[in-house]
Amino acid sequence: MKTLTRLVLVAATLAAPLTAQASSLTIKGSDTMVLLGQRWAEQYMAKAPSTAIQVTGGGSGTGISALINGTTDICQASRPMSDAEKSNLNERYKTRGEEIPVARDGLSVYVNSKNPVKDMSMEQLRLIFTGKITNWKELGGADAKIIVYSRENSSGTYVFFKEHVLKNADYTQRAQSMPGTAAVVNAVAKEKNSIGYGGAAYAKGIKVLPIKKDDASPAVSPDLAHVQDGSYPLSRPLFFYIRNKASGDMKAFIDWVLSPEGQEIVTKVGYFPVK
Repeated sequence: MKTLTRLVLVAATLAAPLTAQASSLTIKGSDTMVLLGQRWAEQYMAKAPSTAIQVTGGGSGTGISALINGTTDICQASRPMSDAEKSNLNERYKTRGEEIPVARDGLSVYVNSKNPVKDMSMEQLRLIFTGKITNWKELGGADAKIIVYSRENSSGTYVFFKEHVLKNADYTQRAQSMPGTAAVVNAVAKEKNSIGYGGAAYAKGIKVLPIKKDDASPAVSPDLAHVQDGSYPLSRPLFFYIRNKASGDMKAFIDWVLSPEGQEIVTKVGYFPVK
């Protein structure tokens, strides 16, 4: 009997029942990576129809919790696991898990396409997102209040931005938390005085600002060369986390993700391959 496989996405209908011979993998976590995970799953299942792969988002923190709780096989994360999370994993499974970089991202700063501001420094970003700069005229833009969009605190992107841009200071209370990167992009596209951040692959219909490491540095865009050589200030790896060393169907899938074919999908989605 031909094995039926079906990719199960967020809010998708349930897959058809699998025969006893079928294997399955669950992938959960980063909303930044969910589109990439879906594309990998679709392409891999076309090559290996006896394997069903279920991909859901929810945020890096949610995926890491699922890995610790045993409710997902693979966690997708746009930030590293913390020492506390690794300790919780070790308490339950006597392992600190396996970290596998599977792609790179240039965490992008979004403004409305009509915004005249051409670039921004890391310090200016910090002052905006901590509420110290509140008007675009302070940055050479219009005399208008800056509308700040952020991610929810379960997001790895939220954590990465807080650590690397805000230097662990609190976000301004005026920041509006959005449930996913696509929601941030949609909000920025509609509000001409807004600013937000998220993965490079989602930057459609808005303007991405080149970023300066400091006032003396050139403004750098999140493109392939600058992300891979690390000169873009917000370059970051994107990870798979698993509990134990991969074997069987999981190893076959991860090996394929890291192969030239799997990494080509990274580029097509809008992220950057690992070297």
